[in-house]
Amino acid sequence: MIHGVKIKDLKVIPDERGRLMEILRSDDGLFTKFGQAYLTTAYPGVTKAWHYHKIQTDNFVVIKGMMKVVLYDSREDSPTHGQVNEFFLGEHNQKLLQIPPYVYHGFKCISEQEAMVINIPTEVYNCEKPDEYRLDPHTVEIPYDWARKDG
Repeated sequence: MIHGVKIKDLKVIPDERGRLMEILRSDDGLFTKFGQAYLTTAYPGVTKAWHYHKIQTDNFVVIKGMMKVVLYDSREDSPTHGQVNEFFLGEHNQKLLQIPPYVYHGFKCISEQEAMVINIPTEVYNCEKPDEYRLDPHTVEIPYDWARKDG
């Protein structure tokens, strides 16, 4: 696992009325601070990648559909420099994925319907000076191929 990345198993509590799932609490060991909460989606087969933040820590939860979330550690001083992590998150694997600053990340919808991600970052989005640094999803700078791996 990439240094600084954390995973929290999420407990789904179903009953005859529906279900409840806590995502992030201020008394969680991995909670640092609250910036905002937002929803982002991807249609089937769509890849949204790559970017990282210098200040912000992200807390991703896929609440509908399934996503392949991929991380790349480009931090020169990290013990996991150059490592790639791949996570399959969503309805069939409910987890919170915490992504630290300077770790590139992206996702691809792998379900047959639109997938939805809730992100609870530690910072408020700054329109004047966004804390986002981007690369093309298919760049050769990151050793990852977004194609489906059959076999």
